Amino acid sequence: MSETNAGAPHAYDIAPGDERLDGSGVAQGIRGYVIGLALAAGLTVASFCLAGSGLIYGPAIPAALLALAVAQMGVHLVFFLHLTTGPDNTNNALALAFGVLIVVLVIGGSLWIMAHLNHNMLPMSHVMRTQG
Repeated sequence: MSETNAGAPHAYDIAPGDERLDGSGVAQGIRGYVIGLALAAGLTVASFCLAGSGLIYGPAIPAALLALAVAQMGVHLVFFLHLTTGPDNTNNALALAFGVLIVVLVIGGSLWIMAHLNHNMLPMSHVMRTQG
């Protein structure tokens, strides 16, 4: 690299969802959104086609749909929420990870509590017999 452009990044040296702050035009920003929209729509169409056709072995369809859903979440995070691996996005990534942790704890804890309540509950026939 020469000394004249040592600190300046190349025009194509940015992450897919990252926005340029040098005011290089709206067209590049819109291009990123259009690419994200096309990828998200393509993944949605692929999910419907996959579920409605016999292309995949029947019991493997949920795993394939889960993989497509994770891919679509990645597309949304990168192209629409602009979450990249740059040093300026560390707080955003940590906030997202903390939000995911809270959601997993709340849903997992609720399911765990309901499963234990169901397990410890008396059968309904037993309850009706003791009240009469």
